[in-house]
Amino acid sequence: MRTSHRLLLRLYHDPECDFARVSLTYVNRGAPGGVSSVEGGAIRKLDAYYFEVDSGDRVTCIPYHRLAEIRYAGRVVWSRAPAGSDEG
Repeated sequence: MRTSHRLLLRLYHDPECDFARVSLTYVNRGAPGGVSSVEGGAIRKLDAYYFEVDSGDRVTCIPYHRLAEIRYAGRVVWSRAPAGSDEG
């Protein structure tokens, strides 16, 4: 299975894909329900260990291990495997 980081790089660099149609859901302990989402247009950088989110007044680094789901055009293209499985 493709890692979340590799999939994001593919979506970012593939001329057939519109990265603005990407949506990421990630663990955010301070948010209601413990998760937050961000659209591709707010993602400024895909580093080796984290992605940068521009929230207007600041940039936040989110490690890839906090990703729960990646959607493209509303469709799930990657989801964190349940604990104990070999996928993810």
